[in-house]
Amino acid sequence: MTIPGPQQDSAALLGRLTGATPIETHISAVFVGAGAVFKLKKAVNLGFLDFTTLAAREHFLRREFTLNAPHAPGLYRAVLPIGRRDGALTLGALPAEEWVLDMAPVPPGDFLVAHPLDAPLLDALGDTVAALHAALPPLPHVDQVASLHRALAGNTSAALAAGLPADRVAALDAAIAARIDACAPVLRERQKNGFVRRCHGDLHLGNLLMWHGRPVPFDALEFDEALAEIDTGYDLAFLLMDLDRSAGRAAANRVLNRVVARSGDAGMFSALPAWMALRALIRAQCVASAGQDGMAFLDQASSYLIPAPAQVVAIGGLQGTGKSHLARLLAPDLGAAPGALILRSDEIRKRRHGVAPEAPLPDAAYTPAASAAVQAEMLSMLDTALRGGQSVVLDAMFLDPALRATVEDIALRAQKPFIGIWLDAPLDLLRARVAGRRGDASDATVAVLERSAAADTGPIGWTRLDAAQNAYPKARLLFPTA
Repeated sequence: MTIPGPQQDSAALLGRLTGATPIETHISAVFVGAGAVFKLKKAVNLGFLDFTTLAAREHFLRREFTLNAPHAPGLYRAVLPIGRRDGALTLGALPAEEWVLDMAPVPPGDFLVAHPLDAPLLDALGDTVAALHAALPPLPHVDQVASLHRALAGNTSAALAAGLPADRVAALDAAIAARIDACAPVLRERQKNGFVRRCHGDLHLGNLLMWHGRPVPFDALEFDEALAEIDTGYDLAFLLMDLDRSAGRAAANRVLNRVVARSGDAGMFSALPAWMALRALIRAQCVASAGQDGMAFLDQASSYLIPAPAQVVAIGGLQGTGKSHLARLLAPDLGAAPGALILRSDEIRKRRHGVAPEAPLPDAAYTPAASAAVQAEMLSMLDTALRGGQSVVLDAMFLDPALRATVEDIALRAQKPFIGIWLDAPLDLLRARVAGRRGDASDATVAVLERSAAADTGPIGWTRLDAAQNAYPKARLLFPTA
């Protein structure tokens, strides 16, 4: 990769200002200095973008600034001209001979592609994505089915041009196209319901970083509006695919479930295999175009299209028995990638009140009517996810026999296997666990636990496990094919 000849003098200036050799892609050269970072767009025409004119480079740099600056205040500083002053090229001088984007430097370890991804950070990442999408206005007139087919065709052509095996690419193209067509009614319904928005468009780990202690997106796709006017689920799918590949399925599953906990979007699942497969194909052709081996991404794309039967798992028991912990451990291995949807009653209640899962709610949020509404929403989301072909893990106390029967009936009517797990533990142990709980979605106190323990649950027909010990090994035996 090289910087086009007419831009060489501007590049030399940026090199002197930063003391850096540029980091190059096909479309940009980034000069990373101690106090500033300058991004130069290359004067290239790659077919899907044309930066050959100075006006185009200025336009797309300003578009990049407008799209990204709100998410990380201070990271994107300004779009600056390079012109001549007393005959010498100078940053900030007019008239412009070139334009650059001025950004703040970021420590290399703060980019999420290199940052340890622990559970709190994965939750924060899910919060970031949910908030990003929630702030975007709907675009109900964008035809998502046609857009996905165009994206597929473009990336199939690019994959072939990059030298990936024609038979593999053709088979993957046909399989993804078939999945897009199969879920077209759902895609169009989501379009009408406001899920198509002007999204980030390139939301993978390489375009997320830590900024002032929290994960933020940057480098949103700026050069083609059609590629970014997409379903929020398709935007998320790039991150899920990337996490699945680089950090493991449990990480991808945790982010998925945090996004749904904040957004309530249980309707994305019928399209998620096609979206993730297409995102993996995009990565395959990008990697191959850079002269690297893209076959692993082709294999990953194909794996998302292998049918994975859905099932329903319900985990009940008193507060402190470890229902949520067990759900987290089981979910990644159940059903289609990136694992089962977890529907936790505590999180649904918090979303209904517009607060984060860990934010406490007053007693008024726990009236019988409020709890009935939470249960109704949980059952509705269960039904929606099952219709989308996704496995679901339900995490609630399930003290009411009628609720347990309803969940089993929904699974039966959907013709999905059902497993009910009931966690037991001595009350003294549960008192200690509840009293020591911090930063959790549950607001239960020891007094609430005592009232729950006195409730009449009726006969428990689900598999009972001892929650005084680690219940996961015995629970895992209930899923021999997971």
